[in-house]
This record gives sequence, C-alpha cells and structure tokens, in this order.
Amino acid sequence: MSQFEFRRMKRLPPYVFATVNELKTQARRAGEDIVDLGMGNPDLATPKHIVDKLIEAARKGTNHRYSASKGITKLRHAITGWYRRRYNVDLDPDSETVVTIGAKEGLSHLVLATISPGDVVFSPNPAYPIHPYSVIIAGGDLRSIPLARDRDFFEDLQMAVKTTWPSPRMLIISYPHNPTGEVVELDFFEKVVDFCKAHDMLLIHDLAYADLTFDGYKAPSLLQVKGAKDIGVELFSLSKSYSMAGWRLGFVCGNREMVNALTRIKSYLDYGAFQPIQIAGIIALNESQACVKEIVETYRKRRDTLIKGLKRIGWDVPAPRGTMFVWAEIPERFKHLGSVDFSKMLIHEAKVAVSPGLGFGEYGEGFVRFALVENNHRINQAIRGLRKVMQE
Repeated sequence: MSQFEFRRMKRLPPYVFATVNELKTQARRAGEDIVDLGMGNPDLATPKHIVDKLIEAARKGTNHRYSASKGITKLRHAITGWYRRRYNVDLDPDSETVVTIGAKEGLSHLVLATISPGDVVFSPNPAYPIHPYSVIIAGGDLRSIPLARDRDFFEDLQMAVKTTWPSPRMLIISYPHNPTGEVVELDFFEKVVDFCKAHDMLLIHDLAYADLTFDGYKAPSLLQVKGAKDIGVELFSLSKSYSMAGWRLGFVCGNREMVNALTRIKSYLDYGAFQPIQIAGIIALNESQACVKEIVETYRKRRDTLIKGLKRIGWDVPAPRGTMFVWAEIPERFKHLGSVDFSKMLIHEAKVAVSPGLGFGEYGEGFVRFALVENNHRINQAIRGLRKVMQE
C-alpha cells in the first residue's frame, strides 16, 4: 500500500455536489449570471445588535486568549435559559450542555466519541451529508433508513433492526428535515424515544431549523419528551435562526454521558470558539427574538415566491412548513436524466444552480433541492430561466 493511500478517506463517497459546483464556477468565469439556489448558505446579514456585541467584545484584549472548549459559563447558562423559555425543558448548564463550533463540528465529534469501529448506526436517507458521513469517518457501519412520503418510517426502522447484526448502536435524525422540509409533531419523538429505549440505542437529534417554520407550525424539541435525556441529545446551531452561519456557533444538550464524551474529546481537539463570538451568542439567545421573526418572514416570502413561480411554469411542488429549502421532484419528462445531469442542464439552459438530490443519498435521486438564499427579484429571475427549460 502506498504511504499516500488513506483508508479513512477511501471510505468517503465522491462528493456529488462538486461536479455541479464546478460547472457553476465555470459559467460565472465566462461571465454568465447564475442564480445560485444550490448551497444553503444564508445571504442575510447577522442582526446588528449581535454584531455590535462582537465588536465590543473583540476590542477587549482579554477575550483574545484561549477560551473554554466546553463553552464559557454565561453562554451555557444562556443556552439552558433558551430551552426553559422555549420548551419548558430544564438542563444543567455544567453537565448537560456543551458549546460547539457549529452543528457540524458538534455532530461529527460526538459520533467520533461515542461510536466504535463496526458499530451500526441508522440514519434517514436522504439526509444532510454530515449525518451519514460522520458515521463513516468514525469507522461505524452506516445503515440507511428510507425517508419518503409513501413510506412508514417506523416500519422501515423495525425492518432494519430485524435484518441488522450486530444490533444498532445509534439513530441520527433531524426535524425540520434537510433536504426534504418534512416536519413532525411531538408524538413522533415520543415514538422514537420508545423505539430507541426498546433497542438500547443512542439518539441524536439535529434541531438546526428550530425557528425556520411556517404556516403556524412550531417545531418541537426532542428534549420535551419524558425520558429523552436517558438516551439522547439534541443539537442546535445559531447559523440559520440568527443568520450567523460563518460565525460557527452551536451547542449540544441532553444525556450527561454523551455530553461528557463530547466535552472530553473536544478538550483534546480545540479551545472552543473565539470568545467574542461566544459573548455575542449570549446576546443572540438572551435578548429580543424579533430579529429571528424577521429572518423567518424573509424566508417565508421567498418560499412563496418560488413555489408560486414554479407552479406558474407547470412544476407543481408542495410548500414545506420548515427549513430554508424546497425539495422538488424532477418533472416527469426530465427524470430520465437523473438529478445530477438535470442540475447540470439547469445551469446551462436556465442559468440556475440547484443541489442534485443524489448528493443527499440514493433515496434523494429523482429530486433537486432549492435553497432560499437569493432575494425575491433573483428568485423570479430563476423562474424565468426555468420557464425556458419547461417550455422546450
């Protein structure tokens, strides 16, 4: 074996989005105006009062030192206060809460800390890529659970348990769900907790889109379920709710042993997020949430503009009640192309970039994902480009 053959890297599948991203880059270099609805990279500015706190904190030299890998004390107290106000959930800021450098870091290191090589982990498919890839990186054995409107998730879970050996160690879920926009009620989490307890499984729930909900729907927290902390944890990221994507700030809460495992591994790997960012995070969680409502309303308007526009050109897509994405089944006459080639065609013919469903897992094939990261004017421009494709 060559010294440059890295087995862990060989386990990672090819990055499906890379092909489409390269085409988009080439088109832009050639001077073409591509409306980018591909990557879920928020374009909205972080609210001013949060930025102001960052600047104030960054001006103090003492905040430039190494921070605490588990998060500064006041931020952990702000997190537990956030849970208490929103969900009436009580958490110990010292043993049931740990600050992370964004949700991706938290999830990947949590899985690395709690999964041993060969452990079986269930993850829905399609899924946000780090959910299944974190298992592969940790040396676990990934088992995909199909997620589709015409399937019963719990029947598929039961079948997976019956046909899996060794017994599954963990289940990773996320609602509101990226990429499909599917949402659930609290009774779903109650069934999941019962299922995991019955099969001695750990449970991770990614609540990244807690606030990005529409049409009167409010996303529940896993930790509202009695006994959820016995076997599970929940992640949250400030990236979407507060438009702080580049700041890299999130947290993991719940089961003490799992939180402790993540805290311990982080103590070896990092010194925590830059302290002024953590201080600004306290302001984000503790002060007025009016900015969150404004951000959510912006995404709702964009969702409605896209859904109505697609319907006008003959592409009927259901409006999601959660996330900042629209999950669209490829029109029948283009399905033979597959999601990757269809996405390539949209860049060439419509000047619109989307994410191919295959990038979220094999059960994402036949779909594309639109990210609501352009303003209404640009979304309407995208609709005009898509109309040309639909009319050909």
